[in-house]
Amino acid sequence: MADLSASSRPGDSSGRLVRRGRTFSAADAESREAGTERVAATRRERDEAAPAAHAVRVKRPQTGSVKLWPTASSYTAAVPSLDPLAGFRLDGRVAIVTGASSGLGTRFARVLDGAGARVVLAARRLDRLEKLAVELGDALPVACDLSDRDAPRSLVDATLDRFGVVDLLVNNAGMHVFAAALEEPADAFRGVLEVHLVAPFALSQLAARSMVETGRGGTIVNVASLWGLVGVGQIPMASYAASKGGLVNLTRELAAQWARKGVRVNTLAPGWFRTEMTEGRMFGDERSERWIRGRTPMGRGGDEHELDGALLFLASDASSFVTGQVLSVDGGWTAI
Repeated sequence: MADLSASSRPGDSSGRLVRRGRTFSAADAESREAGTERVAATRRERDEAAPAAHAVRVKRPQTGSVKLWPTASSYTAAVPSLDPLAGFRLDGRVAIVTGASSGLGTRFARVLDGAGARVVLAARRLDRLEKLAVELGDALPVACDLSDRDAPRSLVDATLDRFGVVDLLVNNAGMHVFAAALEEPADAFRGVLEVHLVAPFALSQLAARSMVETGRGGTIVNVASLWGLVGVGQIPMASYAASKGGLVNLTRELAAQWARKGVRVNTLAPGWFRTEMTEGRMFGDERSERWIRGRTPMGRGGDEHELDGALLFLASDASSFVTGQVLSVDGGWTAI
């Protein structure tokens, strides 16, 4: 034991020790040191008894003892293999994708198919859907014009007739009217809302009923736009902006109502992407592309593959605790 006599430590004339502003007797100091030594001895005994495999010996300068610190390899036998990508799989699930004949809809169908889903392809142009279906694993093409009020029920019925269930709905079909708000006809405005807002509601309602009745639950992904979150102004599409904004808040309300029924509802909000709809107007025109580059924090438009991960996240169990949310993939457009 170290010599803790009053003569070996600074103190007062009475032989009491002073440490960090506190006063101790020599007996107190000896007792504390004895306790410290007992703790050190206990640690040494524990360390000597511990298995040395997969460990690194580390000197502890406070007591001089040796500590065995486990390394990553020491956990391999105790922790089961972890596959962080498994939650993104959609094996055997049935997904409906509207607007699947072109643009982002075609890409979405391919991505869901690649993740293992059986995909129902819905759009007006059946020839394109049939061509796409041949390239996928297990796909059903369904001609569908969502401006027709009976189309949502026909689409869901066709899905149930073929597969028996609906696990995932991607409301992607879109249209637009390029007109200044002072000039846009009210009937044209209603037509855009019918496709972008009324039809997604009807489809969501029908799909959710099936999801609840089967007890499997399910997921709905509404595809909105940066127009659903902010105004643009320089590109006159009031009906498009209104419908996408409505879709964003419809997402929140359906999510709130259906969360305890096992149905999750979220929104994917893309920024500027080159599609059939934007080609020649926003892309392929240098002035327009310069405008996009100048206003997007990342300085460019998006490539279609940059939506793959966001779609799979919202569509799969990877987002099992996420509902009522908007995931923007826009290069920072809505951040400023």
